[in-house]
Amino acid sequence: MNINDYLEKWGRALFESSLAAKSGPERASEEPEELAEIRLAVLDKVREKSYRAGGRKVFPYDLLRIELRGVEQGRQAIFAGRFFRKYLEQEVRNALRAAGCRFPDDLRLDVKAAAGLPQPGEPWLVVEPAAQERASGSARAVGRLVVREGSANVPEVRLDKARTNIGRVVDVYREEGLFRRNDLAFAEDTEINRSVSREHAHIQFDRTTGEYRLYNDRWYPRPNAGECGTWIVRDGMSQEVHRTARGTKLEPGDEIHFGQAVVGFEVE
Repeated sequence: MNINDYLEKWGRALFESSLAAKSGPERASEEPEELAEIRLAVLDKVREKSYRAGGRKVFPYDLLRIELRGVEQGRQAIFAGRFFRKYLEQEVRNALRAAGCRFPDDLRLDVKAAAGLPQPGEPWLVVEPAAQERASGSARAVGRLVVREGSANVPEVRLDKARTNIGRVVDVYREEGLFRRNDLAFAEDTEINRSVSREHAHIQFDRTTGEYRLYNDRWYPRPNAGECGTWIVRDGMSQEVHRTARGTKLEPGDEIHFGQAVVGFEVE
């Protein structure tokens, strides 16, 4: 059975029930090998982009952009079609639920299929999480962090993702492997940077309220905690950001201290 026949056969299941319920020999014998390979590769990417926060896994993105490269021209319509997109969308949702991972209710996929062979060194599959663009009367004002004290991997970070991580290094590993990736990392070995924790904080955009909220991610004890905490200076007054499930709302002009490193919060 080819991919087109498979999607047509299970079309009702794609829209009305869980395909994940069809497992074991039935699914193994019916699902085309190529489709299974794509599905498993997408799910691997989704797991890589999940984080642990508040004691459970979180997948904060509400949009997954998927690009298949090297697709035969005659099959582009199949891979870019509605059935294939809904198939992958449901598979991602089922996998996240099975893993006990929180994710946005309106999570959706955008699938593109490119004909022709990939360039040397290019992957055949690209999966990138993002935030959906919301229709409104005016364009959404996007926040950004500008580094003022400390040596970071970039001088500023645009907060156009659902979640932005801040810490000491770019990739944070634990015993089980890669645990988290920091968008703003103070990796250079300096006195200021040494006051930043590996998993120091993150900023989340609340689509309902339109707020940016700052969360303290430091979960382990450390000497001289007062020198490596998380603080906001606003209108000349400072307030500590404690480790809570609510976080702290950011305001334009806030000066954020990650230990001795300092960044400014601005809105474009």
